[in-house]
Amino acid sequence: MTHLQVQLHPGRFDPFTSLVAWERQGPGRAAAAAHFIGRVRDTTASGQPLEALELEHYPGMTERQLERLAADCGERHGVAAVLVEHRIGRVLPGEAIVLVAVAADRRGPAQRCCQELLEALKHDAPFWKREWSGGEGTWITGNTPL
Repeated sequence: MTHLQVQLHPGRFDPFTSLVAWERQGPGRAAAAAHFIGRVRDTTASGQPLEALELEHYPGMTERQLERLAADCGERHGVAAVLVEHRIGRVLPGEAIVLVAVAADRRGPAQRCCQELLEALKHDAPFWKREWSGGEGTWITGNTPL
């Protein structure tokens, strides 16, 4: 069974502090780890300057869905531990929006699980995103490419 840790942040978080704390909890004993830190871009999907990205969610449902996605990915790849931390609310350009960390016996499963989980979060996590530019908010209807 994969050790899962999922957390939503309504404010800024430091992904490096989160990684250190996660490693101290035990996954650091695994032979391999893959990490990804995503930050908010400074332009909208249409190329305009971005003031902020706003993420809405359904409390409780969102956490359960993130846990399910992480557990499914972790089991498929046979990894030891998975960490997912994600922002909600108003996120400014350059701020961390997502952290995914995976600990495994080997680098292949860690890297594959991390990549697959990021794609699952992008496409299947129940977040609604609105880009703010020029004082106007526009809901995002699609996902950004890899």
